[in-house]
Amino acid sequence: RLGVALLGVRVSMMVLAGLGLPLIALTVFSTIAMIAYPILSNDLEFTHIQAGVFLGGPSHDVAQGVGAGVSISEETGEPATLVKLIRVSMLAPVVLIASLLIRGYVSEQARGKQPPLLPRFVIGFIGLAGLKSFGLISKILTNTLSDAARWMLLTAIAAVGMESNPKQVRSVGPAAIAFIVLETLFITGFILAWLSLLS
Repeated sequence: RLGVALLGVRVSMMVLAGLGLPLIALTVFSTIAMIAYPILSNDLEFTHIQAGVFLGGPSHDVAQGVGAGVSISEETGEPATLVKLIRVSMLAPVVLIASLLIRGYVSEQARGKQPPLLPRFVIGFIGLAGLKSFGLISKILTNTLSDAARWMLLTAIAAVGMESNPKQVRSVGPAAIAFIVLETLFITGFILAWLSLLS
């Protein structure tokens, strides 16, 4: 649940695979939000930045957050992407703390070969973010990778829609569905309250 709340569907599938998280239901509800939130954002008369924060904050998947933002405009898509990636950046400290806690509870006899404290994709994410922040990646390469990322995100949005089956939502049970709804409403309410305080 913590992984889904902070990191979204795809990362949670990698990190928490096999733990029975209701990822199917989460994907369906996130897809509904991807359609409904831009309409709500327009009704609330948000600016491009406010709409981007609102759309990127509650999204459980990067592709859905970006898709919702770009569906309004490119100017809205950029802050939506940034806000969602800030949530994704929480991956590193959360995984590190969780790994340390889990290792503390495992006995010496049961340990055996331990997985790394940080998965390689987390290290890669941190490394690339650092290189970009210090200007060590050329503008040409940045533009090329950005264009490639847009096509990958488009593919990911299509894949999310193709893998979503509303009939399978019922299989996760009412408690899991209620948790997802409450979690989404909480994050949405938190973002709306924060935007209200700043405006």
